[in-house]
Amino acid sequence: MEKVENKKGLVEKVFLKVNSIDKVLESKVDTILLRIINMLKYFFILIMIVYLAICLLSLGHKIISFTLAQGALDFTSIKTILTDGLFTLIVIAIVKTLFIKSGFDYALTFLEIAFVVIIRKLILLESIPSETDLLMALGITSSIFFVLIIYIHNMRRKWQKEDNTKFI
Repeated sequence: MEKVENKKGLVEKVFLKVNSIDKVLESKVDTILLRIINMLKYFFILIMIVYLAICLLSLGHKIISFTLAQGALDFTSIKTILTDGLFTLIVIAIVKTLFIKSGFDYALTFLEIAFVVIIRKLILLESIPSETDLLMALGITSSIFFVLIIYIHNMRRKWQKEDNTKFI
């Protein structure tokens, strides 16, 4: 009996030691992986900022070169500039979301990005009869997104007022 209890106690001690070593390793591995992910996140942010700078320089170059070449811009040039401007706006919004810590703000910003993407698509689509259904669907979707964005901003303003009155 004593041997069985000693073996049982020894086995339990070994399992407890292995479990404690596993917990220490797990916490160290989690810390190391979290640091690696944070470094990659900042590297990605840096790449996106450089890309944003390139987008802004390209947009500025197109505006200046089109204006110098044409004087008063024609519709095709204006559409190109508008398309590039909306794309640059999307990139700005994406870079902005990389700095957001709050999940609510993150989701709201992506809703705003989706709205701009849909509007950009509406601008780029040709107004031909075969595209009418798509234009209607995108128009309704963009309207719903716009209403949601306005509603959420108003709700946030209301929540902030309520929070301010609680502290006063």
